[in-house]
Amino acid sequence: MTEARRVLYEAGIEELRNDVVTMSSMVDKALARAIDALKGQDARLAAEVKAGDREIDTLRWEAEDAAMTLIATQGPMAGDLRVIAASLQIFTDLERMGDYAVGIAKVVLKTIDEPLLKPLVDIPRMAQLARAMLADVTTAFIESDAEAAREIATRDDQIDDLYDQVLRDLLTLMASDPSVINRGTYLLWAAHNVERIGDRVTNIAERITYMTSGEFVRLGGGRKKRQRAREASAAEAASASSASGLA
Repeated sequence: MTEARRVLYEAGIEELRNDVVTMSSMVDKALARAIDALKGQDARLAAEVKAGDREIDTLRWEAEDAAMTLIATQGPMAGDLRVIAASLQIFTDLERMGDYAVGIAKVVLKTIDEPLLKPLVDIPRMAQLARAMLADVTTAFIESDAEAAREIATRDDQIDDLYDQVLRDLLTLMASDPSVINRGTYLLWAAHNVERIGDRVTNIAERITYMTSGEFVRLGGGRKKRQRAREASAAEAASASSASGLA
């Protein structure tokens, strides 16, 4: 590889890293605004979150195209190839996080004419934890810090625990008063979107461990066990909704 080609190649790798940072910042902003819209039942802010998702989508496709061009024209090997492969997966995870923020915004727009079922405490706490995880995993990616990535992934348990608490609280409310099932179901959906963001951050942590070692390591602790419990609770909620004629 000539010196000029090497400079272009290294600039391309650096641009991929910068795109991850930019996209992560955009997702963080979208999540923060979506939660603010939910807390304030702010339709204008929710609409802005939906509109802004187009920018996240566009960056994803542009960054993926640049990554594929690097692979096709530069023939990266070993560590550099893993950086590119990890980046491709991370772009997908970040784009999906943007979709989850839009999902929360849609909840706001669907329930804008109704008061919140209860004061929001745990869902904003979930979002705060998810945003901190996202910021730290982005730093871990830039620094190729697999140890930090593993630690970040363990924090997903905190989000899962809060989600389980939200499920219990809302299912109790809906069981005791069928008239609130519609609002309760929408809040469950908002909480689910935040929980999934935590899972996607864990995915990124896994990509970082692969990027640095070449080995894929499953992170995230006891997610499968909790997932089964949540699925059982969700089935119970769906049954209650169906019985009330709202399904």
